[in-house]
Amino acid sequence: MHEEKQLKSMKGRITDFLYYLYRIVIIIFAISLFIPSFNPARICGMVNGNMSLFTSGVSYSALTQSITRAVNRGWVQESTFVLLFISSLLSCLGIFSAVAAGCMSLGSFKLRRLGHYIVLIGTFVGYLGLGGALIAYNQVSKTSNTDWVQPMFPNGVYIIGAMFTIVLVLTIVLLYLIPKPNKNEVYSLEAKYKLFLILMPFIALTFVFSYLPLWGWRYAFFDYKAGGTLSWENFVGFKWFTILFQNKATRNDIVKVMQNTLAMSALGLSTSWCAMAFAIFLCEIKNMRIRRFIQTCTTIPNFISWVLVYSFACTIFATDGLISNLIVRNGGTAVNFLMNGDHIWLKMLAWGMWKGIGWSAIVYIAGISGIDQQLYEAATVDGAGRFQKMWHVTVPGLLPTFFVLFLMGVAGILSNGLDQYLVFENPNNTQDIKVLDLYVYKLGIDQGNIPISTVIGMVKSLVSVTLLFIANKLSKIIRGNTII
Repeated sequence: MHEEKQLKSMKGRITDFLYYLYRIVIIIFAISLFIPSFNPARICGMVNGNMSLFTSGVSYSALTQSITRAVNRGWVQESTFVLLFISSLLSCLGIFSAVAAGCMSLGSFKLRRLGHYIVLIGTFVGYLGLGGALIAYNQVSKTSNTDWVQPMFPNGVYIIGAMFTIVLVLTIVLLYLIPKPNKNEVYSLEAKYKLFLILMPFIALTFVFSYLPLWGWRYAFFDYKAGGTLSWENFVGFKWFTILFQNKATRNDIVKVMQNTLAMSALGLSTSWCAMAFAIFLCEIKNMRIRRFIQTCTTIPNFISWVLVYSFACTIFATDGLISNLIVRNGGTAVNFLMNGDHIWLKMLAWGMWKGIGWSAIVYIAGISGIDQQLYEAATVDGAGRFQKMWHVTVPGLLPTFFVLFLMGVAGILSNGLDQYLVFENPNNTQDIKVLDLYVYKLGIDQGNIPISTVIGMVKSLVSVTLLFIANKLSKIIRGNTII
């Protein structure tokens, strides 16, 4: 009896370990969907080398954007790429089935077994997809113009196929190890796992759009030109990091750019209280129609692109704008106020506040609604007027929210954004309006100096993270609370 219990306990530990391994493999499997080098659809040079399996399986236009000429000349058949697209989609479905099974493995035995059956079907579908990619490669390799088509064996087939195999083997072993569910058992999942799975899509999106792009930092260590490739032949190590300080022209540019960036960020931080003040005064308006009207009018600009904002500015401040027309009618000379570079920092601050103050106030409006109404009643009993209640009740109630947003702003002091400064830039103000994000954009896109722009972007990210932790530490020392 004792030996039987030990055997069951050992079997349970092995099962738990295999489930941990199973979930880790599935997470890696899910990540492989977005790694271009793992893409089994890369069967020729006409398929974008930066395209992932996920993109290949959901966007036929992205997969076939470069094949028009080859199809028209008869070098490849369009049906080959239709097959490749369907194969990529099947491979994606196979991976999705594994991800679904990984989520279901957190539930009851009945739910786990259902997940394993889904994986068995999904793995078969995935193998069909990989087989289709190989058939498509075989068709492309028979092209009459190899120099243009550039057939290449999809090594991603081996990688994705190996992952399908590992998941399949683990699924079969786990099906054997887990006990058969009782007839009365239901498909169930604990509440904590339900909440975790609800959060998972947002974690995945954050990973894909915030962390996966960090893979592009590798360009900082290569002598890369647009359209080229990365190899040990153009690996230069920390060359571009040292050029930032060795080249006098580059050093002067960065000093000027940092001056503009820090100045505009400082102006933004020094006026960050305006959103809180606006929210407080807005909530003091007793007429709900007027309050809603003002809030709507001040929030809408946040959803207008900076291109449209600049168009609006042109209708007012350009040479043929409203103000210039009024000046001309009164005997003056037309003036293009947008071309004037004087006080450009304050102008950018004003445009930014006009566009964002209504949106920023929403957080404070929500905070005001959460303040205990008994505090206002007690202040009224003590004889406090409206402004005294605002100063002694509302403001202290919003200060924790203000400090969190302020410290987050300190952490992002090097991130002014790009769109606003890009549309308002002109030859008269470019020296004073060029912030770090705009400078990186011009280096990478206009001048094609991708390595240096990547280096500056890396440094900016590292400095921002450092400032965030410093701000968090200061918040702990000063306020006794942290923001992360």
